[in-house]
Amino acid sequence: MAEIEAKTGGSGPGSIRVRLLAIALLPMFVVLPILLVVTIARWEDKFDALLTSKVNGDLTIAHQYLSRILENTGEHLQSLAGSVAFLEAANSDNGTLSRFLADSQQRLGLDFLLVIDRQGRVIGTSLTTGRPTVSTDWPVRISAFSGKASTAIDVMGPHELEAISADLADRAQVSLVPTPNAAPTDRTVENRGMIVHSASPVYLPDMGESILVGGILLNRNLVFIDTINDLVYREASLPEDSRGTATLFLDDVRVSTNVRLFEDTRALGTRVSEVVRNAVLGKGQTWLDSAFVVNDWYVSAYEPISDSHGRRVGMLYVGFLEAPFTRAKTETLLGILVAFLVVTIVTVPIFLRWARAIFKPLERMTATIEKVEAGDLGARTGLGRARDEIGIVAAHLDHLLDQLQQRDAELRAWNDELNNRVSERTRDLELANRQLEATTKQLIMSEKLAAIGEITAGVAHEINNPIAVMQGNLEVVRSVIGEAANDVATELRLIDEQIHRVSQIVMKLLQFAKPEEYAGYVERHTVAEVITDCLPLVHHLLNRAEITIVRDDQATRLILMNRTELQQVLVNLIVNALHAMPNGGTLRLVSRDEERAGRWGIAIDVVDDGVGIPNDVIGKIFDPFFTTKRRDGTGLGLSISQTLVNRQGGSLSVVSSPGKGTVFTIWLPEAS
Repeated sequence: MAEIEAKTGGSGPGSIRVRLLAIALLPMFVVLPILLVVTIARWEDKFDALLTSKVNGDLTIAHQYLSRILENTGEHLQSLAGSVAFLEAANSDNGTLSRFLADSQQRLGLDFLLVIDRQGRVIGTSLTTGRPTVSTDWPVRISAFSGKASTAIDVMGPHELEAISADLADRAQVSLVPTPNAAPTDRTVENRGMIVHSASPVYLPDMGESILVGGILLNRNLVFIDTINDLVYREASLPEDSRGTATLFLDDVRVSTNVRLFEDTRALGTRVSEVVRNAVLGKGQTWLDSAFVVNDWYVSAYEPISDSHGRRVGMLYVGFLEAPFTRAKTETLLGILVAFLVVTIVTVPIFLRWARAIFKPLERMTATIEKVEAGDLGARTGLGRARDEIGIVAAHLDHLLDQLQQRDAELRAWNDELNNRVSERTRDLELANRQLEATTKQLIMSEKLAAIGEITAGVAHEINNPIAVMQGNLEVVRSVIGEAANDVATELRLIDEQIHRVSQIVMKLLQFAKPEEYAGYVERHTVAEVITDCLPLVHHLLNRAEITIVRDDQATRLILMNRTELQQVLVNLIVNALHAMPNGGTLRLVSRDEERAGRWGIAIDVVDDGVGIPNDVIGKIFDPFFTTKRRDGTGLGLSISQTLVNRQGGSLSVVSSPGKGTVFTIWLPEAS
């Protein structure tokens, strides 16, 4: 191998192989990726600049609409102040003027109209509530008293709003919602109102120097903000999965917005991030960048809003969801990369084929030797007939490898035969071991159950003796006291019933211990009646939680089973279902006719929507003494229930989904 590398230059940095590959692949893997990265970076900058330009244009439209609202409000107020109808109403009684102002307010879409004199006395109002005097020191009103109509955005405190109307003050209140990244604040409510405030002088000889004041409350003004959103983000102006938003801020609080906090809840009362607040309200800048709006990232535009005093009192915002554009950008970049990879995949093999044609024979010999060293004795150079010295060497190498492979095959055949014999013996031992373990477990369980059966039978027998003595002595008491027994007939009857109850409990213990000797009698009955008799027995458990019982009695056939045993099975399953629903739920009891293996019977479903049974537990629930109720359970309920059902030729099965509920199904053959 060292001799071959010396003749061909080996595989080091100076070899022919490395140099040819470098010449073929350097443009594809170095030059083109650098050009691609530079191009993508410039395109990404242009893409972001385009989004910024769009949101800036959207903000311009919103600003123009707000300016138009101000202009229209001022023009409408000037027209109204100079109208003949206003003069006629003003020269009439105060009630006529108020009615005229109320009608004009509704027609012009205003929230209030006032006529006040220079002392601030309210001469006429469109509203039914308010104070007799209002403030006159607003720049808008000062300008109107000087004879020049004026309109501006103003922020009125709760006192000024209540002076106009208590209802206006209530509408302005917005509860603050804790918002991540917002500036710290101790306030819990925004009770100021952002008003489109307009005033116009009126010339009334009888009233002296007066002005007409009107305005629109922008707090909670959803028509105003939705109109801006519809103008800026018309249908199909954004990608299908994007959405545009608009917001009016009072200081840094959203007082009118179509941004959603939840699906049907607008984000009123949420606040802008501290970074945006400092830039727009603090420095008076226009924000054109991405911003986190309530619960997602938006390409955003914010501009400050100034009041009639020249103070920055709020912000106007428009923006659209950034995620669709980011996704489109990512998809475009991935498309470019995929195209580059496709071109690389298509062209690189061609370059490699041309380069390898020069050193192909030596490369194949080197690769063949490496494969043989790695254990592939079937590797060959595959150069075909020898046409030069290298080809002759390759042919001799293939011949030597053939002989080596033949010797290796013989050794492997002997090794495989030995391994097969060892594997067969190992499998036999493992099978015998598993059978022994299974038999041991069965013997241990049989011994436990047999011991418990003997103990239970002995205890039951010992209890039966005192029961018999008590019953006999009770009869002696009746015969001794004679007719006096009628006075305590109720008490004697209760003693008889309790003794009978104890006797039945003992009988159940004997049935579990030795079911073949104490199976009891069976009778034909309908399943619906048995279910009805079971519900009073668990009534005390139903009162502990809000459990709704739903019954669906579809079964029409009769079953042949001891009624008490069937009740025992149903009560056990119902109690387990109630325990699985500690916080309440629905318990469904369904009975229906069902055919299995060509035989008709009745299926009873006990369905709960409780916590369910884990997958690692469901296979053990019918095992004796297995329980998940560490303090309250014995682990025998389901085991006994399955024994009672199987003894009648039926089956008890379960299906459960953790977190969704459990269905226990009893199937019993029809009574013949």
